[in-house]
Amino acid sequence: MNDDLNALNVTRKTGHEYLIQKGNPLENNVIEFWQWACSDLASNTMRGIFAEYIVACDLKIDMGIKPEWNAYDLITKSGIKLEMKSAAYLQTWKQHKLSNISFDISPTKGWDASTNIYSNEIKRQADIYIFCLLKHQDKPTLNPLDLDQWIFYLLPTITLNEKKPNQQKISLSALLKLNPMVATFGEISTTIEKIVYFIKLNKFDEINRA
Repeated sequence: MNDDLNALNVTRKTGHEYLIQKGNPLENNVIEFWQWACSDLASNTMRGIFAEYIVACDLKIDMGIKPEWNAYDLITKSGIKLEMKSAAYLQTWKQHKLSNISFDISPTKGWDASTNIYSNEIKRQADIYIFCLLKHQDKPTLNPLDLDQWIFYLLPTITLNEKKPNQQKISLSALLKLNPMVATFGEISTTIEKIVYFIKLNKFDEINRA
């Protein structure tokens, strides 16, 4: 294998890096690009990425850079693998009604960016799923930066595998029937600790009784 084609070592940018032409910096920089590309935090793509960032902030996970296309979204300091899924009632575009809430729970083939190799096993890759719902329903006051407008439902993957082994999507109503643990910002870390505790005790049916 040609070592020159190994995975890139991507470093965190400050935002003040400038476009360059013929060795000379132009007036446009990365902050301007971020403003252009990422200002719509309510869009489906950016909302999902922002939800991951919110959870990472709650867990105080090292803020390096977000890996793309990993088998799972985040890993806690104790090694718990997390998969985030986001949804919202309100969308950027004109709506005639609130969006129905559903989340993707498809089993996948895990991919390793460092080797560019897919796993042969199709499964849910994380230990815990965090369903991030931007619950606010008044469009004029929608603000994804307001963490009080979010709610988080946490469910161990083993529950999904037991109750919905091959299902690709789950509605909010179906999710709630699985008795996920519910958290607001500031409670996600301790909620994960509770889930891990009950997983170790093999008492999944008691998760929501604590």
